[in-house]
Amino acid sequence: MENKLFVGNLPWAATESDIRAHFAQGGEVVSVEVMMDKFTGRPRGFAFVTMGNAQQAQDAIAKTENIDFMGRPLKVNVARPREERPSFGGGDRPRSGGFGGGDRPRSGGFGGGDRGGFGGGGSRGGFGGGERRSGGFGGGDRGGY
Repeated sequence: MENKLFVGNLPWAATESDIRAHFAQGGEVVSVEVMMDKFTGRPRGFAFVTMGNAQQAQDAIAKTENIDFMGRPLKVNVARPREERPSFGGGDRPRSGGFGGGDRPRSGGFGGGDRGGFGGGGSRGGFGGGERRSGGFGGGDRGGY
């Protein structure tokens, strides 16, 4: 893993072959992965370059870090493993509540539910009342706004 490099501050016009040719001055370039935006299809401005071995990776860093590449100074360092990030909408508990509802009809959050939220709900209401116009702003037996 010590031979994989993170390359930042890439110009959007840089192609895989441009990057490969630039890093070849440090040794054998095994692969180049230009990261693309999944929505626009454009490059995101960084890439991962895998060199032949750790020594070649160190040589490539020394020869390319802060060196002008197509009008921009590159940021080059050894790539770190990707960190685990929490997944939104997944995990060990069921999806309920939130802005748009949940796993039950009219449950929780902004969109309503049996215990409130802005848009109404059941007997415990919320801002907009509930199935029986109970609770919430619109009145009911358990209050609300």
